[in-house]
Amino acid sequence: MAEKDVEKKASFKNALRTFVFPRKKILSIGLILILISRAAGFILPLQMTTLFDDIIPTGDYASLTVFLIVVISALFIQSAMSFVLTLILSVESHRLIADLRVKVQKKVLSLPISYFDNNKSGAVVSRIMTDVEGVRNLIGTGLVQLVGGAITSIGSIYFLAKINWRMTLFVLVPMVILGVLMLKAFGKIRPIFRDRGKINAEVTGRLTETLNGVRVIKGFNAAKQENSIFRKGAFRLFDNVRKSLTATALIQSSTIFLIGTTTACIMALGAHHIISNEVVMTIGQLITFNLLIIFMVAPISQMSNIGSQFTEALAGLDRTEELLNMDAENDPKVRTNILTEVTGDVEFENVSFSYEEDKEVVHNISFNAPLGSVTALVGSSGSGKSTIAGLASSFMAPDSGRVLVDGHDLSKVDLGSYRSHLGVVLQDDFLFEGTIRENILFPRPDATEEQLLEAVKTAYIDEFTDDFEKGLDTVIGERGVKLSGGQRQRIAIARAVLADPKIIILDEATSNLDNESEAFIQKSLATLMNGRTTFVIAHRLTTIRKADQILVIEKGVIAEQGTHDSLIEKEGRYYELFTYQSRI
Repeated sequence: MAEKDVEKKASFKNALRTFVFPRKKILSIGLILILISRAAGFILPLQMTTLFDDIIPTGDYASLTVFLIVVISALFIQSAMSFVLTLILSVESHRLIADLRVKVQKKVLSLPISYFDNNKSGAVVSRIMTDVEGVRNLIGTGLVQLVGGAITSIGSIYFLAKINWRMTLFVLVPMVILGVLMLKAFGKIRPIFRDRGKINAEVTGRLTETLNGVRVIKGFNAAKQENSIFRKGAFRLFDNVRKSLTATALIQSSTIFLIGTTTACIMALGAHHIISNEVVMTIGQLITFNLLIIFMVAPISQMSNIGSQFTEALAGLDRTEELLNMDAENDPKVRTNILTEVTGDVEFENVSFSYEEDKEVVHNISFNAPLGSVTALVGSSGSGKSTIAGLASSFMAPDSGRVLVDGHDLSKVDLGSYRSHLGVVLQDDFLFEGTIRENILFPRPDATEEQLLEAVKTAYIDEFTDDFEKGLDTVIGERGVKLSGGQRQRIAIARAVLADPKIIILDEATSNLDNESEAFIQKSLATLMNGRTTFVIAHRLTTIRKADQILVIEKGVIAEQGTHDSLIEKEGRYYELFTYQSRI
């Protein structure tokens, strides 16, 4: 329990330091506004004594007019201050949410590929969009209302004590009990809110997967199965919400009961004092006293709502801070070598890699891919081909050994400076929703029209865009759903052509093409690969006959290495794979 308390205090201090203190000026303005508003709010209850004890008994209409002007003026000031306060702080809180989302999104994109392999995209989106929203309760009116409410309560106690200090003590006892109970309750609620963020991320993640895979779901008639999975997730979220609602409802109900009971007792006690003349208290003072009790306890009752909001906010910010504290893949303290120019000589020195501890998928790999050479990686599925390509493209770092680029250890190279010279074409390359033009221009948005058209011609994209009414400005839908697999692949290749890289990774780049399209693409790839260091992963071995070297990868090691002709002569594993495919 002590550790949890320390953790809560540390989290609250971090939230104050990170989000509140940098905005202390605007929060100070907010505090001044709420103090003016609350001070104006005291006018009405304090004037009740004058109204009932002086004005009504004497029938003084002049004083009644003054009373009315003063009260209406105070109410106007109170309303105006509340309006300005809400406007200023609400705008600032939403600006902070936008800033924080940008910061979190930037951090997420700086994380290594392994993070995205281990987390659903929907869950990551939830962390960016949902977890940060709670900050509005810190910078919005919540925090200022909490402080202003505390000051209002203290001011009310002062005026109550001036009227009757004994009755004031009677009021304070249940309020202290209520405060202690609320603090305990919020300590219990916070883990519930933290779990809610996790559950919401899981449910959102699954829903995102479902929508992305809707064709597979419909194709296998699996809608009922997905409905069941989502229903379980939705009701897990419901159970969590139910727990928090039960807890907050219990707090609010207890607050209403204690406040109501205390007010009733005070009214009865005040009436007793007036009737018995034991204590000098007028009817006006009794009415004022009860109104001041409302002023004192109203902020306390609001604290149950504000406290819940704060608890939820801190739970979300805990998760946000956890993400922001993750190590980025491009640590500037470690990756100090900035490559201003890349020639393209890549070398693997005794490289080993594992996705999970003690489960290596690549074992002590060594080879050299000289400038302008084509290195083909072949082998059975799961042999480690894509892992080697991932290591060459800096998507992952070796557990041992080194990947060298122009003699520079890639683990010490600034990734941005390296990847600006890298081009990647994947088997299922990702296209963004938008036009064909926008997707090709993605690596170089500032490319000229001539450079764009050259890439289009090289990848033979005009061969199908000429048939489209809007040509390159045709909208292709999410992930390029309106195009065929071959058309999507040609756009991906055009994108790589436009990037003009020194090192190219082709992962099954022609796998989605028919024979005619493949013939076109082989020509464009020959142009693209000319003078550039290229890594090719291909199951179609006929596409790599002209490779400078072929690495046959089996169980994470290089089983064979050589040219197509030398490996055929050897009649080893490559010969088996090639002759098998030739018979198909």
